[in-house]
Amino acid sequence: MPYRSSQECNFGNHKNEHKHHRGVRTTMNNALSSFLVSPDLLPSGSLLGSLIHLSNEVSSMEKFPLVHARNVSSMIRRIKLLSSLFEEIQETDTPLPPSSILCLTELFSVIRRVKILIQDCKDGSSLWSLIQLDFISNQFYVLVKEMGRALDILPLSLLNVTSDIREQVELLHKQAKRVESFIDPRELQRREQLRQVMANNSFQNKKNKGFIDFGKVEEILSSIGLRTPSDYDGEISKLEAEAQNQAGTGGLIVVSNINNLISLVSYSKSMIFRDGECDRTNEDCKTLSSFLHNKVRDSCSSSQSMTTNVPDEFRCPISLDLMRDPVIVSSGHTYDRTSIAQWINSGHHSCPKSGQRLIHTALIPNYALKSLIHQWCYENNVPVNETNTEGNNNNNSKKNLNEEAIDHISANKAAADAVKMTAEFLVGKLATGSADIQRQAAYELRLLAKTSMDNRRVIAEVGAIPFLVTLLGSQDSRIQVHAVTALFNLSIFDNNKILIMAAGAVDNIVELLESGKTMEARENAAASIYSLSMVDECKVQIGGRPRAIPALVGLMKEGTSIGKRDAASALFNLAVYNPNKGNIVEAGGVRVLVELLTDDKAGVTDDALAVLALLLGCSQGLEEIRNSRALIPLLVDLLRFGSVKGKENSITLLLGLCKEEGEVVARRLLANPRSIPSLQSLASDGSLRARRKADALLRFLNRCCSQPHHSVS
Repeated sequence: MPYRSSQECNFGNHKNEHKHHRGVRTTMNNALSSFLVSPDLLPSGSLLGSLIHLSNEVSSMEKFPLVHARNVSSMIRRIKLLSSLFEEIQETDTPLPPSSILCLTELFSVIRRVKILIQDCKDGSSLWSLIQLDFISNQFYVLVKEMGRALDILPLSLLNVTSDIREQVELLHKQAKRVESFIDPRELQRREQLRQVMANNSFQNKKNKGFIDFGKVEEILSSIGLRTPSDYDGEISKLEAEAQNQAGTGGLIVVSNINNLISLVSYSKSMIFRDGECDRTNEDCKTLSSFLHNKVRDSCSSSQSMTTNVPDEFRCPISLDLMRDPVIVSSGHTYDRTSIAQWINSGHHSCPKSGQRLIHTALIPNYALKSLIHQWCYENNVPVNETNTEGNNNNNSKKNLNEEAIDHISANKAAADAVKMTAEFLVGKLATGSADIQRQAAYELRLLAKTSMDNRRVIAEVGAIPFLVTLLGSQDSRIQVHAVTALFNLSIFDNNKILIMAAGAVDNIVELLESGKTMEARENAAASIYSLSMVDECKVQIGGRPRAIPALVGLMKEGTSIGKRDAASALFNLAVYNPNKGNIVEAGGVRVLVELLTDDKAGVTDDALAVLALLLGCSQGLEEIRNSRALIPLLVDLLRFGSVKGKENSITLLLGLCKEEGEVVARRLLANPRSIPSLQSLASDGSLRARRKADALLRFLNRCCSQPHHSVS
């Protein structure tokens, strides 16, 4: 049976949107129930007053962000129109129908979230907003669609409003229903230019030598509102705040990307405004111990002549020296590798700059900053290496010969180190984080485990499996899904199958398969069993769980087409171990498998036939299959119209039935006018295996024809 290439499911925004609306509708239904019981529980006056106040707050927002300005201005125009509607309803001072109160309640929720989104766009980093164009634009789109759904239940004909307002609201409703996600093409172009700059700045990009076109950088940054040194400082502060926020949610790769942006803005400021004085101060060493202070002070003194004009952004916060090998710690701050290693090795477990406890001690290379430092060194005739020893020039030719190989090895090692560090970080979040953080960490591990065998090996090595197994019992449906899918992805690496079984995962997976909170969790549990059961030892253990096989049979009846296929595939693997065959039959597997042969929508015909062919090898299976009156006509049809595998398994079943109960089955076949033509067609055009079995069955039927005829049973 072929192994499925990927079990992973994409989680589109529309799913989360649907889930949110289902919750909102439930809340509104509860509100309506309260209204019907006691109208005083929902005072329409205060609701309208709150709506008017909130709408005016949004409408009066000034200084639109330069990124997402079109989405913001369009949204504010919609809110202004709704504000006029609210004011007119309030002026009529007449009782409102229940459906209008439900509409206004949902509109209040939408407008409040609009206010938060616009405020975030105004207060947050412009560069980060530019990088997240698609995500933020989709948030505006979702809110407009929610506004349209709320207006679906607004009874305009029952409200005492002017015709102008009614027409404007109807137009707004129609526009909201057919709106599409919008991204300003100019902003898309700016983002691509920014990405190109960052790509050219890659430390390992030898073609571009890591040098930046600061004229282009200034143009990009100016277009999003960064024009003065104070604008640059403000943007750096916002990016640092975003990095700190992301560091607390498990998004370590995101933190690294934000730090790259910080490095770019910091150095761009020093180059673009190089004639002005830098207004950033260095007070970072104040948090260090006195022993380390003395050590770095000596270091600063000895190298002061060389680094007097070094930009502050390139100095290590510990040593105040030019960083030669900048690395990022778990708090998101950057230090020179030697200095931070000495700090950690001296027994310290906090970030020197922020005082925040380091949740792990992995050091991530900051390639973007390192490339900027190299460029600065080149332009200012500062040696890149810490010591300028004789003979470097003599070694240049050898270095050039090996440069590509060394870079390739370094890149691979850096990637492996980054995966290990990220996995360690996420496992720490699984172990100690809140439910929200565990959900995010499980999701990131799930994605990380999806991409390569090396990632699956590393994730298991850092101890993720026991924590993921524990999370299978979570009451959070998304945690369940992420945990079981992560385990499925990990199990594709064969060594991890044994580790998952050793962690006691089987009972938890079976529990999830049987009664998971979502069908997705149940189906991915079935996929996990399928993957694990490829190992003979696991076939025995899984089949020995009394609830495992009945749960798989149940999923074949209730699941989606993907779930039915996963369950059938898992049963196929389990049925290879003979004692499991009887358990499948006792769980009603034969009846369900035969039913699946007639379910074209399920698309699991080949899988069902493969399991039935295996079950023919036990007495209980043979009895059940033989008693299925509808099976033989189905098999005859599949001989002609089935897939290659389907034809092979169909002929296997027919030949097996004939061997066990020859005359009865033979006469039922001969009574079917399609049998002989189908077998003859298969004997001439089928696969080698199918032709051989078709010939054997035709010879058997020919012998039966030459014998005295009895009535067909």
